[in-house]
Amino acid sequence: MNIACGFILFNASATAANTDSKDKKMNIVFLLADDIRWNSIGCMGNDIVVTPSIDAIAKDGIRYDNTYVTTPISCVSRATLLTGQYMSRNNIDRFGKQISEENFTNTYPSVLRNSGYFTGFIGKYGVGKIRKTDFDHVKEYEGKHWLPLTGKIESIGEDERRKKYTRITGDSIHVTDKNAKDAIDFLKIRPKDKQFCLSVSFFSPHAEDNHPDQYRNKPSSDKYYQNVEIPLPATSTLECLKALPPFIADEKCESRTRWHWRFDTPEKYQRYMKSYYRLITDMDEAVGKIIAELKRQGVYENTLIVFMGDNGYFQSDHQLADKWYAYEENIRVPLIIYDPRIPTKARGTANKNMVLNIDIAPTLVAASGVDIPSVMQGKDLSKTYLSNKTNVLRTDFFCEHPFINRESFIPSSQALVSLSDKYIVYPNYKYEEYFNLKNDPSEIKNGISNVENKKKISQLKKRFSELKELAK
Repeated sequence: MNIACGFILFNASATAANTDSKDKKMNIVFLLADDIRWNSIGCMGNDIVVTPSIDAIAKDGIRYDNTYVTTPISCVSRATLLTGQYMSRNNIDRFGKQISEENFTNTYPSVLRNSGYFTGFIGKYGVGKIRKTDFDHVKEYEGKHWLPLTGKIESIGEDERRKKYTRITGDSIHVTDKNAKDAIDFLKIRPKDKQFCLSVSFFSPHAEDNHPDQYRNKPSSDKYYQNVEIPLPATSTLECLKALPPFIADEKCESRTRWHWRFDTPEKYQRYMKSYYRLITDMDEAVGKIIAELKRQGVYENTLIVFMGDNGYFQSDHQLADKWYAYEENIRVPLIIYDPRIPTKARGTANKNMVLNIDIAPTLVAASGVDIPSVMQGKDLSKTYLSNKTNVLRTDFFCEHPFINRESFIPSSQALVSLSDKYIVYPNYKYEEYFNLKNDPSEIKNGISNVENKKKISQLKKRFSELKELAK
């Protein structure tokens, strides 16, 4: 599908980077989407979703096909993106918890600011309440798809889930349009004698959980996906649900509750998935506007641009919704980087390295020429595209998730993940899973009890213990 109507598009073929770009500190723009798995972007293999602006960044830059998050929930993942550290080290393990002022000094925005960058944050922060003193420019908001310009938000009732929902009296703006407007305002008011680091954290395509419509896109995107049928995942079956750990398949588990909200009939699935895709298309339009402003100001060719998701997302896979567990749908996210230093022959290519969200902070810091703080646990990704050598960053990693509210609501889990195997343990339930990802990429057959897997599982458990210790 090739629909470009209504978008600000930019030339996807790279013009030559400034000859002195390697000797200059680069500007930085970090674009973060909420609740978007790796294959919900056109250039990542989705031939339904309309994302021409993001696709153009990939054509001008490079995409990473094996990108994972170390904890698949927004508050922890966002802390990891800021700090370059596992949850085990950054200690952000619940909603509302704030990074201490001392620990914030080693985050990418603080390091860059202290080296002379003008820093800005737009949109959803997600790690407690943002301190306005941590950035030069802050516009923080999240939680709703429509925000008031005039008037106010008022309650209008409760849905079948007994949760209150609201409406706006007076003029309103879609949260994604506000993201774009605030980002462009930052680019216009920034000091022109300083490099800048702009973090734009979209709320879309996150659901508005307390609203019965869940995914509330802009009316202008209603024209998309009208005559398209979104394929149901092959694992969206009762059989695949029953193959899950019993405490996840349990109707009391939040992933099942939300599946009923969104996906438990074919009609619901089509309605909500189309609205979810429309939110992605809305976001793509905003990305196009930001890129266009960078080009208008003549700074595009000296700006590192990173687009990423904060965690993956179940789309009725295994008859579940949302994220939280160490399955592929939840821990794999899109990652696209435009760096003016990327060699021409490498542009528009896919990198197969196993990349983690802990790698983002050191990559952004390295782009400024400043030393990467020793407390950061990730790696500078520019070494995968600026070197003539084939650099393998890692072959496996440790994944962790705390329980949320209570174990029966969202259970805690830990895992060892590689490209070929996965070992998962749920500590509270003393329940284990093993998947051979080459033979069982959909993670349906738990091979933990199979005798022929005994040696492999023993090796994985040993490596799991090593990685768990290294994550601290």
